Amino acid sequence: MIRTRAQRNAVTALLTLSLLTPAVAACAEEGSGSPSARHASSSATEAAALSLPRPSGPYETGRDTLHLVDDKRRDPWVPSAGPRELMVSVFYPARRGGDNGDRAPYLATKEAELLLKGQKLDKLYEAQQLTSVRTNARSDARPARGRHPLVVLSPGFTLHRATLTTLAETLASHGYLVALVDHAYESFGTEFPGGNDSSRIRTCVACEKVEEAPNGDAGEKQMLAKAARNRAADISFVVDELTGRSRPGDGRRHDYAALIDTRRIGAAGHSLGGNAAAVAVGTDHRIRAAANLDGTFFAPVPPAGTGRPVLMLGTRKGHNPRAEDATWPRQWHRLHGWKRWLTVADSGHLTFTDLPILGGQLNMTDPSAPLSGKRSGEITTGYVTAFFDKHLRDRHSPLLDGPSKADPEVAFHSP
Repeated sequence: MIRTRAQRNAVTALLTLSLLTPAVAACAEEGSGSPSARHASSSATEAAALSLPRPSGPYETGRDTLHLVDDKRRDPWVPSAGPRELMVSVFYPARRGGDNGDRAPYLATKEAELLLKGQKLDKLYEAQQLTSVRTNARSDARPARGRHPLVVLSPGFTLHRATLTTLAETLASHGYLVALVDHAYESFGTEFPGGNDSSRIRTCVACEKVEEAPNGDAGEKQMLAKAARNRAADISFVVDELTGRSRPGDGRRHDYAALIDTRRIGAAGHSLGGNAAAVAVGTDHRIRAAANLDGTFFAPVPPAGTGRPVLMLGTRKGHNPRAEDATWPRQWHRLHGWKRWLTVADSGHLTFTDLPILGGQLNMTDPSAPLSGKRSGEITTGYVTAFFDKHLRDRHSPLLDGPSKADPEVAFHSP
């Protein structure tokens, strides 16, 4: 969830599982709820290069980057900027062998600098630590033959799309085409292409708008509900673009429409992105299933989506049936299709992103969220992949049947 004004006033300087974890600031993501975590020593900045885990699926993975412009909508945060813009990293299953190009970079230098600055960590870490990270995906990989299910991923508010790379790569390695979206003006900094081979940085104007919302917490929640609905529209637009015919001269390397099975489309996201995915399942009939990773339901699932499969995967502390966030039990009782409510012990709000995976390599821990980065990644990718395998590919997984001895941290709830 995202901290409301009253909660932010009660907490100071939150650093959680990794070098990327946001400090509490205007519109920062909610962390695990504890005071400051233990920091790595200054020598951590000189540690070996950070890396992402190898994806578990049988496919190699490729990555492409798209700049999409929705000419039918003006940007909701900066109307004077013109049409709504999105940056999209497309991860796809790739053929093995041959020259598949270089491993794609994780973050651009300016994006890394703004991410660290926005999270009050620029005095502790160098942007080079992030820019040195490489994904497992190759930038010029040849797509695997056939048509594949499509999953659209939306990151948490203030967070760059790169923070869901491990999940995106895992899904792609299991045969999914994945569109990982950055929503303009909703991260600490995202690079967009400009004219004459230049670039433009879109910073978090949305943070200011939410912080300045009238009527206190109620106003913030209304603004965030609107933001979730705007993101759901972004998700639908990405589906439109990827499943339509490629336009001549638009710079796309592949005709994605030829790679996508349009009968098998899902959406997922972290925090506000998870809320947006759940909204999209009710506003877009093409989206068959949605997964919400620890996101408050500022905007409820529309009635048309309450009969569709929904996975709610969150922290044990923040999203058990008696936790502070009342939107989860309220939404749970409105859902009448296939549904699962799962919580993870020893987890924090950012457990479901790359952040604990990277932080763990610097020996950083948060006493209130001690789940290791390795387990964080395994649980998130395992349950989300099983969910989409079941509902987009009709493949049964025992993970979704009930508690597992292999995953003792995961609890099932049915209030």
